[in-house]
Amino acid sequence: MENKRRIVAVIDDDESVRRSVSRLLNAYGFAAVEYASAEAFFDRDPDVAIECLVSDIDLEGMSGIELQRKLNNSGLKLPTIFITALEDERLREVAERKGCIAYLQKPFAGAALIAAIKKSFES
Repeated sequence: MENKRRIVAVIDDDESVRRSVSRLLNAYGFAAVEYASAEAFFDRDPDVAIECLVSDIDLEGMSGIELQRKLNNSGLKLPTIFITALEDERLREVAERKGCIAYLQKPFAGAALIAAIKKSFES
């Protein structure tokens, strides 16, 4: 039906997490583009049409929540899936209020991430 690979940005300051999430996405037919920080994401090539974000919340520098807020304020409302090792219910509530598609606690099941990404493309 659709032969264009959807582009998903993976933002995590842990290279091993970034790499493994990217491999998972590529295995499911998505085109993953990796960024080590929110700042690196903002410095990206503007011609790369990112369609979904998978972002750690606890990043060096700008947090994942701040990244989403900045994108929303600029008018770019990308579907966002947060991944985190933090166990913080208040942070989860903030992320969900800001409209994230999913909030996944590390380590998370690959199937849960793929399901959330597919859900983001249905909207």
